[in-house]
Amino acid sequence: MFTRWLAAAFSALLVLPAPASAQETLRLTVAAGHPPIFLWVKHLHETFIPTVDAELAKTGRYKVQWNEAYGGTLTKMGSELETMQQGISDLGIVATVFHSSKMPLNNVTYFVPFGPTDAERVVQAIDYVQTLPELSGEWKKHNVVYLAGFTLDSYGIAARMPLAKVEDFKGRKIGGAGPNLNWIKNTGAVGVQGSLNSFYNDIKSGVYDGAFVFMTAAVPAKLFETAPYFTELDFGSMYAGAVAVNRTRWERFPDEIKAAFRKAANAYKGLYLQEQTARIQAAYAAWEKGGGKVVKVDAAERAKLAKQIPNPTLDWAKQTGAGPAKKVLSAYMGTVRSGGFRFTRDFDKE
Repeated sequence: MFTRWLAAAFSALLVLPAPASAQETLRLTVAAGHPPIFLWVKHLHETFIPTVDAELAKTGRYKVQWNEAYGGTLTKMGSELETMQQGISDLGIVATVFHSSKMPLNNVTYFVPFGPTDAERVVQAIDYVQTLPELSGEWKKHNVVYLAGFTLDSYGIAARMPLAKVEDFKGRKIGGAGPNLNWIKNTGAVGVQGSLNSFYNDIKSGVYDGAFVFMTAAVPAKLFETAPYFTELDFGSMYAGAVAVNRTRWERFPDEIKAAFRKAANAYKGLYLQEQTARIQAAYAAWEKGGGKVVKVDAAERAKLAKQIPNPTLDWAKQTGAGPAKKVLSAYMGTVRSGGFRFTRDFDKE
């Protein structure tokens, strides 16, 4: 009797539900040198992180405790790559424009000025080019994984005076981040290294007369107060960096977490472009409301400037190696052309 009871009790235990496994918490630090007033950082907080959380909630197995460190609180602009490479931050923004010596091929658009002003066209081309081993290899070399690139709306110059003609550049000092200083060579202007975080004070104090900038960043930086003339030179939309993650950390992620990050990367890219597009017109209105003026440039004058500067891709090719540079340049410009765009100057054919 006892034996039959014991057997029945044991059988009942076999069909009882197993206790739920404990939810694992990952502690991740997200860093960016820029503050969240800029869209590429804003959408880390507003889009990327919430999407990861929502996707992981579906699994019931993982959640993330986020430590968000923006605006230079953990890493300065130009140091994001090293901070992530060393594992001080787990993921965040790598502004490739500030890493022209370490990631030169990823700066391809900055060596092709006067390109598309449509940011979506540029990011689609960059997504394709990122499949090339030459570009993915640069990320791997620094122990980082590319997740989603971001592009900036078309560059102009905000200055204390209008710069509507090539002759207007003579003797002027123009601030910029790395490779965009090539866009005014042979004009008589002097390029000075700077960044969005320093443009306002540097122009106000006379370090330089103006700066390369795009309207959706010029307004939050209040450059209309120190550099009220925004000259629309249509240098083009530029791929400036990406959301990335430390490779060592990435390779330890379970598949569910990798899938959540990929989903978040796609959401980030889509909503970033959507808000960027919506902001452009509003930014122009805000610029003028703040006292700024928009200076239009004649198409012939713009073509004259494009023709006058030395081909920026030639020095770039010396830095990167002629073979890799030619492959990346051809892939980028060819992809853009396949969408119907015609470059003001065909740098890849010179």
